[in-house]
Formats: sequence, structure tokens, C-alpha cells
Amino acid sequence: MKDKDSGTPRVFLVRHGQTEWSQNGRYTGDTELDLTAEGRQQVLGSAQVVVGHGNLIDPAKLAYVFVSPRQRAQQTSHLLFGDTLSQASADKVQVTTTTELAEWDYGAYEGLTTQEIHALRREHGLDSERQWDIWQDGCEDGESADSVTARLDTLISKIHDLQGPNMHGEQPCDVVLISHGHLLRGFIKRWLRCPLEMPLSLMLEPGGIGVLSYQHHNMQEPALMVGMAFPMKTHS
Repeated sequence: MKDKDSGTPRVFLVRHGQTEWSQNGRYTGDTELDLTAEGRQQVLGSAQVVVGHGNLIDPAKLAYVFVSPRQRAQQTSHLLFGDTLSQASADKVQVTTTTELAEWDYGAYEGLTTQEIHALRREHGLDSERQWDIWQDGCEDGESADSVTARLDTLISKIHDLQGPNMHGEQPCDVVLISHGHLLRGFIKRWLRCPLEMPLSLMLEPGGIGVLSYQHHNMQEPALMVGMAFPMKTHS
């Protein structure tokens, strides 16, 4: 008996692997950094487990891969898929670089740690009543939460247009998003139709993969998949 949600389209969220700044807890927006050796291994390890024909991220079920323009995300994309997308399914999968998946523009906070940001804001006479919260306050000389919301909602609308006609698996339409820590956590909130300021604690490790979908094959019921079974590997 098939699961009742079998065939429902999925959106896979992939955070880029570790960089020197992510390892040190520094906010990294448009600064271009390579993955560390550990970061490359994180992505390759995820790829080994979940990417490939018959696996969780099956190229035969993919329609789009959207990638942030940042170097660390581009490297993650190449490591994640290797030559998988250059095989038979390549003509059916569109890989697109989009600024809609660029990390939050941290402005004056670029390269700083959270502690350093708090100190800077105190120097500027801010946060006298409560501590800084990026989801509400945004970044000085950078992006506001409203600006990030608009970017995310534009991409979600594109995904809905793609997946809406295929709620029962009529055509391959799974989507992979390769992006960054804050941006992907914000994407989850907007997918669930929650404001960014909603206090929803989410974690996504470097090189980690999350999954979104819909309940009851219904685009009006967006869902976060908090657990799933993995396909069984067959050995020849």
C-alpha cells in the first residue's frame, strides 16, 4: 500500500558546506569564500546518502535546481550532484542561479559575530528595550526583514506555479534550493506562511538537507517534513 502522500512534490533545502567564517560564527552575506576541506566532505557525505537514482533526491523526479550566486553555494551544487545531472535526466532538469537565494545582506554586520553585532548596536544607541533580532530588525545598511520576505515570496510563487499542476506526481517537479543558513530558515517560515519574526527555532547544519512538501496533495497546505523513510538500497 502506497503512502497517502506518495507522489506529492517536494522542495529540498540544501545549505552550503562549511566555510572559514561559518566555522567561526561570522555573518557571511556577499563575501566570497571557498568551502573548507571539512565543508567539501560535508556536502559529499550528504550526496552519497541522498542523491542519485532511486535515492531521496532522485534526478528522475527533479525539475529545477535553484542555486545562490555565492561561490560557496555554487561549489556545493557541483559537489552535491557531480555528474548526476549530466546523465540521461539532464535535459529534464533546469539548473538556475538566482539572487532570490542569495544570503541576507548583512550590511554593516558583514564579517561580525553575534556578540560583535550586539556591541556595535549598543554604540549606535539601539536595543535599549530588547536584544537585536535579525528576523524583526534586519541589518543596518543591509536588508530588512520585509525585503527578504519579498525575495522569498517571489521564489515560492514560482515553485507553486511549477508544482501546482502536479500534486499527484503527474510530471517530475521536485525542486532543490542550494543556499544559506538565514535565507533557508526564512524560506521555511514563508513556505509555512509565517512571518519572519515568528519565534520558530530552526537548525540546518552546513551541508545539511531539509525537506518541504504539502499535506493531502494540496498546495494550500504547505508542510515541513519532520521525518521520513529512506529508500532501501538494492545490491546487484
